[in-house]
Amino acid sequence: MKDAVVVGAGFAGLYMVHNLRSLGCTVQGFEAGANVGGTWYWNRYPGARCDVESMEYSYQFDADLQQEWTWTERYAPQPEILSYINHVADRHELRQHFQFDTRVVGASYDEGGDYWVVAADDGSEVSARFLIMATGCLSSTNTPDIPGIEDFAGEVLHTGRWPHEGIDLTQRRVGIIGTGSSGVQAIPVLAEQSAHLTVFQRTAQYTIPARNRGLEADEIEAVKSSYPEFRAGNNAMPGAYGLPYQAERVSAFDLTPEERVEELERRWQVGGTTFMWAFSDAIVDPAANEVVAEFVRGKIHEVVSDPETADLLSPHHVIGCKRIVIDTNYFETFNRDDVSLVDVGTTPIAEITATGVRVGGLVHEVDTLVFATGFDAMTGTILRMDLRGRGGRPLTDSWAAGPRTYLGLSVPEFPNLFTISGPGSPSVLTNMVASIEQHVEWIADCIDHLRSHGLTSIEATPEAADAWVDHVNAVADQTLYPSCNSWYLGANVPGKTRVFMPLPGFPPYVKKCEQVVANGYDGFQLGAVG
Repeated sequence: MKDAVVVGAGFAGLYMVHNLRSLGCTVQGFEAGANVGGTWYWNRYPGARCDVESMEYSYQFDADLQQEWTWTERYAPQPEILSYINHVADRHELRQHFQFDTRVVGASYDEGGDYWVVAADDGSEVSARFLIMATGCLSSTNTPDIPGIEDFAGEVLHTGRWPHEGIDLTQRRVGIIGTGSSGVQAIPVLAEQSAHLTVFQRTAQYTIPARNRGLEADEIEAVKSSYPEFRAGNNAMPGAYGLPYQAERVSAFDLTPEERVEELERRWQVGGTTFMWAFSDAIVDPAANEVVAEFVRGKIHEVVSDPETADLLSPHHVIGCKRIVIDTNYFETFNRDDVSLVDVGTTPIAEITATGVRVGGLVHEVDTLVFATGFDAMTGTILRMDLRGRGGRPLTDSWAAGPRTYLGLSVPEFPNLFTISGPGSPSVLTNMVASIEQHVEWIADCIDHLRSHGLTSIEATPEAADAWVDHVNAVADQTLYPSCNSWYLGANVPGKTRVFMPLPGFPPYVKKCEQVVANGYDGFQLGAVG
């Protein structure tokens, strides 16, 4: 029997294996892909890159690694991130602990022995004391069930499962459904690569210029020369990133209208998601939020030459309630003669035909259809496995009314199961690598504590989980995050129960996790066989 099974070989899985091995644990890792990388192994669509700056979106645990690796761009593209992850796997000899091209299909908890029996799709089973889900928040693709999709004669692609060998689109009419982050990144590049691009937009998107560029040697050195202080400063930020862009934040209404526009313009020119930090009340006060939203709508009308197209591209929901997107020439793309925008918000897609997409009475003919429709976020991958806890209770039953965890780390009735950056933790509202490292280190310390005290199980109590879910939603309800349909709520997946899943605020969360440990793992039941 192994000490632990780790599912997933992305940032979370690799670091988890590294820490468990340092404790002397025996580990079996499983990865559905053919190699390491996680999100960055699967997402190879044109234009894919991170929206957290590369000097921050990287591991903190290895000081020498921080010094030897040099990022080339402000926002690293997918190939560079994947190269980095492969470098880390080689540097720390982590690949040997994983079985690749193998998907975990289920696991059941043995109450008599306090261990998990994990089943893989190759028919094999592994027993382990601990089961750790490093499956990622954005790893299960979401493809809408549109009538006629099976009749389409052309090629169907998904941004989250792009062909690894690439694809030549130069002579093809391409249609793309979806204008979330993946769509916004892919659309400008697809427009350049294809004969004609048709964008099917259900919801207009607020997107901020990335202002991506190559990194200069002096700015790289400035960070590397003070990496510990840089990391500490970032970890004190609400999202564990963006230290260089912090400023004295004031209410939008402490400034004159002219001063508000000046601050928004300054941040627009800087680019990136920290644009939303212009005012302290932008995500809590609807009036302040509308000031920011109207500024962005004005920018869209400045960039897009056709007024009707600019109107269609202008969102009217709360800015920030959906994940803020950053782009390179997104709105400029709609000035091209070989790009068409189709509004499917007011007139939904009726069907997919053999030759295209029917909207109303018109078929928009395409040769290749791209779904940029995102993911079954945060819970999708876990719920697609048949996980059974005490008494054989399926996780799907436990989460039927929405995911219920304690700290986003543990689920009642599922002892010795840990979820890295799970629902109920800051996760997708943060620099994911920082959140991952904090979770991995907490889990490793917990396992070390159990082993050193002769304990074989740890389980969140139902009362602690209920109180935590209430806390997460209470914090979210103080903001405008829950005010629109977003994947934060699971609203992009038909039939999924709507519960706000991530917790705003990284530093208070870290403090809570530390308090739980200091109070003898308050909220958990610890036990031993027999």
